[in-house]
Amino acid sequence: MTEAKPAQVVLLSSGNPQIAKAYGDAPVQAYIAAMPGWKSPVGRRLDDLIVARVPNVQKAVKWNTPLYGMGDSHWFMSFYCMTRYIQITFFSGMALDPVPPVSSKQQGVRYYHIHEGDAFDADLLGAWIDQARALPGAKL
Repeated sequence: MTEAKPAQVVLLSSGNPQIAKAYGDAPVQAYIAAMPGWKSPVGRRLDDLIVARVPNVQKAVKWNTPLYGMGDSHWFMSFYCMTRYIQITFFSGMALDPVPPVSSKQQGVRYYHIHEGDAFDADLLGAWIDQARALPGAKL
């Protein structure tokens, strides 16, 4: 059974939910609920994994992107719906071991993509989350 999507949420051309800027768990949960198709359950698993690894994690939605951090000036990761995948962003990704596979034009940033049907590698993602939370984050 598919969960109903909030009627007021607009999906951008990439399928990314358009959620108003706000701090806390509620806007992140609204974003996850509005993720289209297979992406919503993956978003929920990502959120659950992050909360399990970082119980005191700070959450926000800015620029239609859920952010996770250790305070307003230490955002360590985010994710975003692209047309065919979910893009996970590690703001200090070049310092992670192993380095996430997808490069960025932004210095230090690395991405990891999850496509429909990909195995959810909780061990690898958990290790990256553990490392990323201890690194200097992005001031967004």
